Amino acid sequence: MNQSLNWKFASPENEGFHEVVTPENSDCKITWAFRLNLETGNKYFLKNKKLELNGIVVSGQITLHLNDQIWKLSERDSFYLPANDEVKILALSKLVMYFGGSIYEDKGKFFVRKYNLLQKLDHIHQIHGVPPFKREVFMTIAQEDEGSRLICGVTEGEPGGWTSWPPHQHSNDLEEVYCYFDIQKPKFALHLISRSPGIIEKVYPVSTGDFIIIPEGYHPTCGMPGIKSCYFWIMAAHSSEKRRYDLAINDPNFN
Repeated sequence: MNQSLNWKFASPENEGFHEVVTPENSDCKITWAFRLNLETGNKYFLKNKKLELNGIVVSGQITLHLNDQIWKLSERDSFYLPANDEVKILALSKLVMYFGGSIYEDKGKFFVRKYNLLQKLDHIHQIHGVPPFKREVFMTIAQEDEGSRLICGVTEGEPGGWTSWPPHQHSNDLEEVYCYFDIQKPKFALHLISRSPGIIEKVYPVSTGDFIIIPEGYHPTCGMPGIKSCYFWIMAAHSSEKRRYDLAINDPNFN
């Protein structure tokens, strides 16, 4: 068992496309997380030769160009990009995007998903839990969508409430990264780390721009009073067969 627990990464705020989490700089083995910052009017050409990518607009607006097609994306809209496809991202206003990545295995085709909480509850829009751990979830790439390793989405808790509760783990099957946003400093949420049932090993205060890796273990979060714990989560399966929702194991102390 790794004892470092150096699992918090501050994502850069300067212009450009930044690797934040990789298997080379973290305890993750098959998960990547990126951040793109662009000033208004600037553009970025996005392509990766080995990774599938799922990107979400955290703040700002873009036009997304693929071949002869153009889409306009606003906050919390997202898209899925297979390896070797290239898109042009043009910032219509000051832009921040987060991206999750994992190994592409020729499963998954490009798509755009507009964020819509008025959508009926289904495999994309979900409500989990009850107060004080009720949270709303919107899948940016769901298990039911074609993909290789990734399942990703946005979770938003209730003000001062818990998310990912009861604490659960999927250590043998999936890695995860939580990428926090909409929590401007000095406001914060708390991210708890526990690799053994019933034992809290570390608590990280998190705000916008903080990424927490979850290569193993339980990972509940809680917002400070009046603040929602809000994050883009990136889940990557250790194999395509493990790309599933139903593998989580709850901490028996908190069922």
